Formats: sequence, structure tokens, C-alpha cells
Amino acid sequence: MTFPYIEHHGATSGVTGSCHQLHLSPQHSVLIDCGLLQGDEASERGARAGDLNIEFPLAGVQALILTHVHIDHVGRLPWLIGAGFKGPVYCTEPSALLLPTVLEDAFMVGIQRNAELAERFVQRVEPMLEGKPYREWITVLDSTEVILRIRFQRAGHILGSAWVECDVKYPKQKRSRRIIFSGDLGAPHAPLLSPPDTPYAADVVVLESTYGDRLHEDRRTRRQRFQAALGQALEDGGTVLIPAFSIGRTQELLYELEGIISTQQGDWQKMPVILDAPLATRFTALYRQLKPWWAQEALKKVEAGRKPLGFEQLLTVTTHAQHLAMVNRLTHTRQPAIVITGNGMCSAGRVINYLKAMLGDPRHNVIFTGYQARGTPGRAIRQYGPSGGYVDLDGERFDIKAGITTLGGYSAHADQAGLVSFVTRMRHWPEEVRLIHGEQTAKQALAEALRARAVEKQRHMEIVIP
Repeated sequence: MTFPYIEHHGATSGVTGSCHQLHLSPQHSVLIDCGLLQGDEASERGARAGDLNIEFPLAGVQALILTHVHIDHVGRLPWLIGAGFKGPVYCTEPSALLLPTVLEDAFMVGIQRNAELAERFVQRVEPMLEGKPYREWITVLDSTEVILRIRFQRAGHILGSAWVECDVKYPKQKRSRRIIFSGDLGAPHAPLLSPPDTPYAADVVVLESTYGDRLHEDRRTRRQRFQAALGQALEDGGTVLIPAFSIGRTQELLYELEGIISTQQGDWQKMPVILDAPLATRFTALYRQLKPWWAQEALKKVEAGRKPLGFEQLLTVTTHAQHLAMVNRLTHTRQPAIVITGNGMCSAGRVINYLKAMLGDPRHNVIFTGYQARGTPGRAIRQYGPSGGYVDLDGERFDIKAGITTLGGYSAHADQAGLVSFVTRMRHWPEEVRLIHGEQTAKQALAEALRARAVEKQRHMEIVIP
């Protein structure tokens, strides 16, 4: 066996469950991410709440390295610790602030809805967290056999997200390898975040491919379409329902809504923006604390007296009783409103009650701004809604008469052009690129695009789909 080598424990047959083991020697390895499976990918693996045992041995695992705090990258940490993992958990400084809240929610949803036990679990994890600055080399392992240093570089996906640069040295053999794990790479024009950093060189790149088969709308076009959908709600006297995940997408949408509304007059100034997602509300508060990591565009707004994540028309709904009252009110009145709620794939959470109440009424509109995994209600609504289809929610069929809009430009993932650029803008191209975290068609399309660029530039680069 030649070291180092990579073993994938997730994200090879879809877009969730990222978990990768970098084997450094017979006795040493590290994990990069340890996430939950979602949608059909969970069903195919039998990954229900009670069936998430860690399937690989942990002997010799020195550390867990997290690219970011989305649940499909960190959600199996409770099971990892339950299996005996006691090593450090390396992440960026913003991720270290966000992670306890993520893990508390993961524990409550996936293991046991017991606040005291969840708090005890988080207290156990917090001493393991090592939040590190961007662009600073960190020594993870230093032995006579092998030395591993890592550093986090900006990925532009959510606050705190990073791609991980691994520098592996074998002193006795006088050789080294540079391996990059992309995590989730962001689109270049996310309003709250700086764009992804560009690598200088690598021998191997493990690259996500979520949108490897498509290109996003540009920022100006997507904003125009978003504004048009909101204007339609004003005319229809209905609700614009936006399913969104709590971290990243919700905050980006609030930022965009504040920008749109601030340029409008009349009824626009009366239309409430309702954040009906307690977890997202908590993360929005944490995002406000993390201003030092915001992009310059956002910081300039704050300096000018704007409040992009806390504007006047923003209302928050916290309790379940308030949530049910809001669903009833918006269903039975003609008050235009914008509702952001979770979860982002419509597979659970408060969005279900809104969908049941509103999908059958053409006054309302559902706007999808993020990826919808196979087997989720969000995927079905997005696919069949425009043609007047139906969706099953909690075992009951609901006809779709509401307007359905998909805004691809709001994806927090890089598109094909961004993914190809991440690799080909390097000064020294990798000899191998391993495509993970994407559906098969997306991976195949991205592989073809990378091969075509390699031929064009007369470079040798092996593309592997594990």
C-alpha cells in the first residue's frame, strides 16, 4: 500500500454524507468531515436515526477536520464520539462559534429530543474544538514517519466554510504530497461572503460536483427574477414561501431582500418578511456576531447605517403556537408576505404546514433557491409543480396550484465554470482529481469539462469518480 491514500465513507453516490479518510501511514489517518445522509441517499443506506453507527474502524484516527458546519458535513459527529473518537476537531474560527448550535440541533433531531442531554453532549464536544484562522498552517501530526500540516482557505459557501490544504511529508523517504479537499465551494458573487481562494498547487484534489452539469444565472438576473416573483405576490395578495436551510441560505436571502425592499416604494414598504424558523433566527444572530468575516460589500452597508440582517420589516416567529397562527393568518387573508422557513428541502420542519395550507391556492408562490436532493418533497414540488402535479406530504397527496419558481443563481455551490476554474487556475495542476458530492450526471459532465480543459491546455490530469 502506498501512502497517503484516500478512502471515501460518504458523498460518492450523491450530494450528502461527506466523510473522507486520509490514510497517512498504517498507524495514522485523519477524517475530513463526517456528515449525515439525506433524502434517497439515507434510504438507500438504511441511515435512519437508529442506524447511523460508524462503519469504519477508528484506530489510528488522529483528528477530525471540518470544512464547514452544514449537517451533511458534520451531522454524524454524535455517532463518531459514541464510537470512541476522542481526538481534536479542527475547523475555522467562525465554524467553531457556529458548531455547538448545529450539534445541539442534530442531537435533538437525530438522537433524542432532550435538551439536557443535548447540552451535555455539546459540553463534551466544545473542549475538542480547535478553531483556527484562515491561511495559517497547523501541525496535526508530527512523527518520525510522517508529518501532516493543514491550513484552511476560504471556500465562500457559508460563513466559516473552507477548503482544506493538506501537506503530507515523509522525512525518511524525503518525499511529500499536497492534497486538497474542497468541501463545498461557493459561487463567486455571494453577497455576504468573500469569493473562494484559489489554490496554488496540488497533487490530488477531492472536488465537490453538486452543480457540475450546469451554469448559474448571474447575480443581476437572479435578483431581477426574485424581485419579479415578489412583485407578483403583491399583485396576487399571496405569500411567497421560501424553503431555506438555517445556515447560510437564510442569511443570504435576508440580505438580498433588504437590498430589494430598500429600493422600492409604496406597498413594498408594508410587506412583512417573516422568518419562521427558530434555528435560523439563532444562526442569524450568530452571523451578526461574525461581522469581521463578512465581505466588504456587506460591511460597507453596515457602515452606511443599513441593517442587512435586522431590517425594520423583518418579523421573527418563535413558538409553535405563533407558527400555527401565522400559517392560518396568511392562508385566510389577502395580505402579501414573504416567509422564510425550514427545512430547505421540504422534508421536515415548519415548511410542511405552510405547504399543506398553500400549495392548492394559486395566490401563493414557492421559490426554491437551493439544491433539492433526490427523494425529497422539494425535488418533487420543483419538478412536477410547474405542470400542475402533486406532492405527498406526511402520506397525504396535495395538488400543486401555487406558482413554483427556481432561482439557480442563489445556489451556495459553485457551478461547472467555478469548479473547473478552481482546478485550472492553479499554477501547478493536480495529477489527479477525485469527484465526489454530486449526482452521477453532474459528476460525469464535470469530468468531461475537466478533461476537455486538460486537452486544450495540453496537461495530463486523471479524473476519478470513486
